[in-house]
Amino acid sequence: MRAGRLLSLLLLLQARGRMTAQEIADELEVSVRTVYRDVEALGSAGVPVYSDRGPHGGYRLLDGYRTRLTGLTREEAEALFLAGMPGPAAELGLGTVVAAAQLKVVAALPPELRSRAGRVQERFHLDAPGWFRGEERTPHLAAVAEAVWQQRALRVRYQRWGSAAIEVERVVHPLGLVLKAGTWYLVACADGPGVRTYRVSRVLELEELAETFERPAGFDLAEFWAGWSERFVDRLYGARVVVRLSERGVRRAAYLLSPPAARAIRESAARPGPDGWTELELPTEGLEHAESDLLRLGGDAEVVAPAELRDRVVAALTALCAVYPEVRRGG
Repeated sequence: MRAGRLLSLLLLLQARGRMTAQEIADELEVSVRTVYRDVEALGSAGVPVYSDRGPHGGYRLLDGYRTRLTGLTREEAEALFLAGMPGPAAELGLGTVVAAAQLKVVAALPPELRSRAGRVQERFHLDAPGWFRGEERTPHLAAVAEAVWQQRALRVRYQRWGSAAIEVERVVHPLGLVLKAGTWYLVACADGPGVRTYRVSRVLELEELAETFERPAGFDLAEFWAGWSERFVDRLYGARVVVRLSERGVRRAAYLLSPPAARAIRESAARPGPDGWTELELPTEGLEHAESDLLRLGGDAEVVAPAELRDRVVAALTALCAVYPEVRRGG
């Protein structure tokens, strides 16, 4: 405990220069008396700590006393701090670890790189969750992360996706965690062959088992996630609908339709007809989702197929006309 505090004190002085005993005490959350003892201990260990008396005094290190990171370029120093994720790190229980690591890096950087790293933190901030989404509670995330590190099996009670009534129990071998758009996913081996994914917020109960496991040979978390997420989107948007869009509808679709549908429009080689409308085949989660999405485009979209979707849109518009009778009167 004390050794870690002494190291933190040393790194603070390297990173910030002169500091008063009170400033050090506030930073390390200890008493001023403890700071006096720690400074004395550093001096006894051969660290050149000096005290300047007076109203502008404080403790400082002998000029030039620091460990430098050799070979680090300006761009690398900036990228190192731009990649910091304090929010997700805190969720994983690593917030203090990340802060301590950054402090050590700052202390070891040459002055010119240290100032640039500080400016990056002042000017860039990463906020991973998407807009208009409530924060997901993940009370078991830190325990899952620890099991990932220790390669220890977990028994979990899990709420299956798509059904609030179905709960299952699994023994899983956690291989990794993925943060996607503010949502945490566990990648793990479970009963039977293959690797599966679990949304961490749906873990209802968790028990760490004494059993350990070996990771599958050659398993690459990033490669697995890229392939799995692509297959997931294909399954989720497995249905197809045919629509006609006006020129304005094509432009509005980029903002109003789902990302896969908008991407299909951008990548389509279809050309507008003589009337300026373009016929396209678009992916969708299902007829209910397609109805809701296409109604947002109003008169800039016409359903061609399937007939069931066209009937649903007609029924929705008929119901709207009943709510607004002046539409039927042309008023």
